Amino acid sequence: MYNRILRQMREKVRLRQYVMTAHAEEEMNDDGFTIFDIERAILTGEIVERQTDHQSTECKYLIAGRSAHDELLTVVAKLGPTQKLVIITVYRTD
Repeated sequence: MYNRILRQMREKVRLRQYVMTAHAEEEMNDDGFTIFDIERAILTGEIVERQTDHQSTECKYLIAGRSAHDELLTVVAKLGPTQKLVIITVYRTD
């Protein structure tokens, strides 16, 4: 359903055209993930939900994937105004 946007996000990861919010880095560290886990989840996962901000009308996407050690995680990301991928947060999916 979201194949086009997922392809764009994966391309941004491959080209290292992404940024992580401070919150995403904190959550990544708290859950014991590395940037490689986040990249793998985006590169091999699937978009399971799109959420729209009611004020800004921006869309963000929940990507369910697996870490390098096969743990389930969710990455919340969007394409920013500069066309970089913005990783908003990550969390372990149990």
